[in-house]
Parts: sequence; C-alpha cells; structure tokens
Amino acid sequence: MTTGTAGAANAQRIREFKMPDVGEGLTEAEILKWYVGPGDTVTDGQVVCEVETAKAAVELPIPYDGVVHAVNFGEGTTVDVGTVIIAVDTDPGAGPVQGQPGAGEVPADAAEEDAEPQGRQAVLVGYGAAPSSTKRRARKPQPGAGAQPATRVPRASVGSPSESVTAGLQAELNGRSAPAPAATAVAVAEPPPVPAAAVPATGRPLAKPPVRKLAKDLGIDLATVVPTGPGGVITRDDVHAAVAPVEAAPAVAPTAPAVGVPAAAAAVGAFDAARERRVPVKGVRKATAQAMVASAFTAPHVTEFITVDVTRTMKLVQELKQDPDLAGLRVNPLLLVAKAFLVALKRHPEANAAWDEANQEIVYKDYINLGIAAATPRGLIVPNIKDAGTKALPQLAAELGELVATAREGKTTPAAMSGGTVTITNVGVFGVDTGTPILNPGESAILAFGAIKLQPWVHKGRVKPRQVTTLALSFDHRLIDGELGSKLLADIAAVLERPKRLITWG
Repeated sequence: MTTGTAGAANAQRIREFKMPDVGEGLTEAEILKWYVGPGDTVTDGQVVCEVETAKAAVELPIPYDGVVHAVNFGEGTTVDVGTVIIAVDTDPGAGPVQGQPGAGEVPADAAEEDAEPQGRQAVLVGYGAAPSSTKRRARKPQPGAGAQPATRVPRASVGSPSESVTAGLQAELNGRSAPAPAATAVAVAEPPPVPAAAVPATGRPLAKPPVRKLAKDLGIDLATVVPTGPGGVITRDDVHAAVAPVEAAPAVAPTAPAVGVPAAAAAVGAFDAARERRVPVKGVRKATAQAMVASAFTAPHVTEFITVDVTRTMKLVQELKQDPDLAGLRVNPLLLVAKAFLVALKRHPEANAAWDEANQEIVYKDYINLGIAAATPRGLIVPNIKDAGTKALPQLAAELGELVATAREGKTTPAAMSGGTVTITNVGVFGVDTGTPILNPGESAILAFGAIKLQPWVHKGRVKPRQVTTLALSFDHRLIDGELGSKLLADIAAVLERPKRLITWG
C-alpha cells in the first residue's frame, strides 16, 4: 500500500476528537480526569473525560464507536479549544494502523510538533499566516562575529528575562552582536541564546489569540518571551516559563549588595522561599477574580445596611418544616430570605435591570433569575434559579436545594450560571454579621444575608431577647438610585420582620 493510500485509509479509521467550546466563547479548558486510556473500547455518547473551564466542570462524551488509539494530553493539562485531545480507531478489526503509532504512543502530528508547518495552519478563527510570512530573511554574517546557529532553549531553564537577554534581542534586531554584560560582584549564568525567530521581521511576536490573552492576564510582554514553537511561535508553556521564577542558583559566598541597590529591594519576595507555596490561578478561581475586578471598577457600587428582627420568620421556618407540602424539601431561613427578595423586586420591578454599555441602554427585565453564591472546593460560583419570581414556595425550595447540592458536587453547568439578574450571598453561615458584596457582572443588585443571633431588642416597648440579623444590599448606582435601593432593602426587611406580608404583598 502506498503512503498516500495508507494516509487516506488512516484518515477514515482514526477519528480525532477536539476540545469543544463547552462554555460561552471560552478559549481553553483543563483536563481534570480521564475515564479511558489507549486500547479501551468506547461507544458513541460515552463520557471519556472531565474538563474544567473558567465556569464549570463538564463531562465530555465521545461521538465515535471504536478503540482509543491515543490520548494526547495528561490530567492537569490546560488545552486550547479546537485542539485534538483523543483519537479513536473506528475499525480496530482491520489490523494495525499503517504508518500510525500504536496504542499509547504519541501520534505522528504530536511527534512532529516542532517540524516546519506546511501551508497555512487552521487556527480558532480563520487561518493563520502563511509560513513565508513568519520566516526571516537570512542575514549576512558580520565581520569578526562568529555565526551561531539558533538552538532550542530548554523550558525549564527559562525564567524572567534579564537585561542582558533584552539587550540581546535588541542586538539581534539590529543585526549585530549584543554587548557583553557589565561585570558584577558575583558570577552569573550566561543567558541562553535567543532563537533567530524570537521576533519576526514585522516586530510583532507570533502567538495564537489564547496565548496572547494568557500573556495579557499574567502581565507578560510577548516581546520578552523566548518562543519554542514551530516557526518562532510563542506557546502557552513559553508564557508560563517567563512567569516562573528562575531556579535557585548554586550557593555563593555572601557579598555586599551592589552599589546603588537598596538591601530591602534585593530581599523582596525571597524572605523564605522554602516556606512558601505557589498555586497557579486558573479555572473558576481565575474567572471569579477577573469578574470581580471588572465589576468593582466598572459598576459604581453603593451598599446599604439594615438590621431587622426576624423572630417571626424563624418561627415560620420551624412551622414549614412540619408542613406536609414541604416534606422532604430543604427549608431554612435562606429560603424565606430568597422569597422576601423576590416579593420586594415584584414591588420594585425597575430594580431588576441591566446596563448595556455598548448601546447605552438600560435593559429592564420582566423575569428574575435569582443567583445563589456557593462556596465550593473549586472556588466561588453563582448558579441561578431561572424565573424564580414565578415559583411557589415548595418549588423554590426544591430548586434551591438542588442548586446547592449540584454546586457542592462540582457538577454545575455553564448554562446554570448564565443569565442571572440578582444574587444572594449567605455570609451568615460563616458566623459573619454582614459585608459589602461585589455585584456579579451584569446584575443590578446583590443581597448579603448575615448571621442570625439572639440579641436584646426593643419589642412592644420592652427590651427582650429577639432573633436579629443584618442585611446588606449592594447595587449598581447607574440603575438604582438611593431612593429605589433604600425602598427595595426596606421591603425585604419588612417581609422578614412580618412574614405574613408574603401573602399580602405576594
């Protein structure tokens, strides 16, 4: 069988499964767990792995029947959307695959990762530049300067770029030798040679959009990153290598600090590295951090507080737990706080809105998707109950219990966390009285529900021990002014103080 015929046959037998966009325009996902390995039999629809995006953990089903031919990435690896993660032999009875690695081996395309690309390469959107545009014209050797071939730099040896490396890059662009670094008090390791394709002729480093976004998030200038990808393309590992600290150098005799360098500056970030831990920020925690920063510095926050006697609400909770209509459902104070919030929003529907910056419009919503902030091992997530304002108390209790249970199991889907309009965060479960919560991006308000404590309270003209809590409402001042925000919070407190208003106002 000729090479071309074998390739065509293999293309029909070996079906490649690419990392899908399991969220809303997300560019990458981390492989959490593989459920299959090379040589395992799989069927159409069978879950083969679990991945974590910036929003949720999702199980991926394979759309083929056959035997796993190759698994291209290990657990804990972050993979770009559109990258082949597993290959399946759909006709294992036809014998060994011609010209292909056996089960468990690295596929040919992965083994030839460093080979020169042929033709234009498909990327996430459209096609990349042709190879000719990424190659530099050969330079004439400079007199007296020995021509040194570009060599691949081991990733483990690449750290934060030093001044000498930067100078070398500039010298490379100018077509001359880099000046020798100035002598210092102690000997330093010579920086690794920079590949000739580190900066293309256009002066703009070569990198895919997800890699550029990663560099931007980490505050890395791509011009200072040493590329190791084919054709001088900067890879994700290259960016991470530029962030990682340089491995500790061999111990040298103590020397006096360099002239003009304060002693405190030399000790920054290196007090006792042996007792420090560095954990990469990724997945849900990274997305939450970015969203909170964007929200805090985009929407003008206003927070108001109110302390309320919830003794009657706590009595109602105990009564509802005995109600046959709520048997088997999770009944707690949070359920009634959620219902009070929904009733108050029904009385003030203009508070249920969103700010459309692009069109300079306020979008008023005739539905309430109530988010519940949930702390999970993977980080803080905010799934929401769709159309919560239309649900009766038993149905609201059922969906609230299911929402919390799913979040704790790490099975919340991206769809369950999208489209929220307002949110409740129950900080009281941690014994906290209240706080100033930050809005979930795109929402108009968030209610912090504090701890319920027995406190002295003036009731009917006498000081008595009563169940008291403090509520805090943060809202977007572009959408909700002080009067509207005050009325909304006051109504929530009024319902909790006299829960019969759930009937008269609801």
